[in-house]
Amino acid sequence: MVEIKNHQLSFPKLLTLGFLIVILVGTGLLMLPLATRGARAPFITALFTSTSATCVTGLSLVDTASFWSPFGQAVIAVLMEVGGLGFMTFAVMASMLIRRRIKMSTRLLAQETLNLDHLSQLKVVGLIIRLSVLIQVVGALLLWCDLGPRYGLLKGLWYSVFHAIAAFCNAGFDLFGNSLANFRQDPYLLTVVALLIIAGSFGFLVWDDLLTFRRHHQMSLHTQLALRTGVVIMVGSVIVYLITERNLHQFAGQMDGFNRFVNTVFMAITPRTAGLTTFSYTQLSAAGLAFTVLLMFIGGTPGSTAGGIKTTTVGLLALQTLATLRGRRDTTLAHRRFAQENVFRALTLVFISLVILSGAIFLLAETQPLPSHDALSLVTFEAVSAFGTTGISVGMVSQFNFLGKMILIALMFIGRVGIYTVMFSIFNAQPHRQTYRYPEERVLIG
Repeated sequence: MVEIKNHQLSFPKLLTLGFLIVILVGTGLLMLPLATRGARAPFITALFTSTSATCVTGLSLVDTASFWSPFGQAVIAVLMEVGGLGFMTFAVMASMLIRRRIKMSTRLLAQETLNLDHLSQLKVVGLIIRLSVLIQVVGALLLWCDLGPRYGLLKGLWYSVFHAIAAFCNAGFDLFGNSLANFRQDPYLLTVVALLIIAGSFGFLVWDDLLTFRRHHQMSLHTQLALRTGVVIMVGSVIVYLITERNLHQFAGQMDGFNRFVNTVFMAITPRTAGLTTFSYTQLSAAGLAFTVLLMFIGGTPGSTAGGIKTTTVGLLALQTLATLRGRRDTTLAHRRFAQENVFRALTLVFISLVILSGAIFLLAETQPLPSHDALSLVTFEAVSAFGTTGISVGMVSQFNFLGKMILIALMFIGRVGIYTVMFSIFNAQPHRQTYRYPEERVLIG
């Protein structure tokens, strides 16, 4: 608990409030005349864009390049950085820079923000800052090698910096007007962007384990689960898309087989909440769209810039399912046993996520002007994209009314801040130990 002006605030509430403040500040800046190229941005447009940038989603009501001025684009870039790394990361960084001792409340809040199990892991904050700066600088330089000759020195440099931030923070905003469609036959640029997306969705605790592996010669159970699940999802995604889209046969007249394969691999990476695309997803098959929804729902690794229910949640539940089907009592991996609390939290997370998404889809289907065909699939795609902070759209967002846009804003906020953080804030949950337990009894399942 943190006391502010005689008011007791839990860490989840304070974290939720912090993200809200960042979004509102961003909204105010984007409503300034300086932020647009023409008329001042309406409140809902500024709020939606600020939320999308802070929650590193990438959904937008307007074209980022033509509607927002360089100042507005810079505000969006800063919001993406703050939202991607977590605003508490910057608070800890400021304390480090001025060599001020970090308060315990700040440490605990940073722990909550970064999904850390205990305070000893707070040393990862320094790694987050250094690694993030290094990866984005290198990524921007690599992008500039391609974009500099295309757009000139200054414009090419700005484009490189902006898209390096957008890719690493898994945000999905672009300055080209059609995402990366102009570069679908540019394997170099797509490879750089894909590596930035993967680097951002890895999770900083995973990076910490990988960078210190030569010294410790061991990795945590979290890292092993994240890496194994990530590899399975990645390889499986490429195979599924190759089957459903037949190596993007719909573009056979525009691209050769190699470039279509590169785009297929890129398509398997970007639904991990990145949002940058090389073509409209309305051109995918029904099976491809359904699989994309699943990938957006899963998202990236905990403690990363990605959203979704996270890869470790899916991996843990998959292992729990296998253990149950084999009649085993414990869920294990790499000669380690998972805590039952982890399993319960994973199940709760998936259930609450499905309830929230179901409610949002129902409200959108009931209140929004929708086409007569494929309405449910289109609404589901947009809702999951917002909740998973992915930002891939099938063109429905701009057609939603005020209520529909507010629903998407709520989904983006919940998806980024976290189910547990938001729910604990709403219900004012406090950990406590019961002094009694009820008798146990079994019920029929399945």
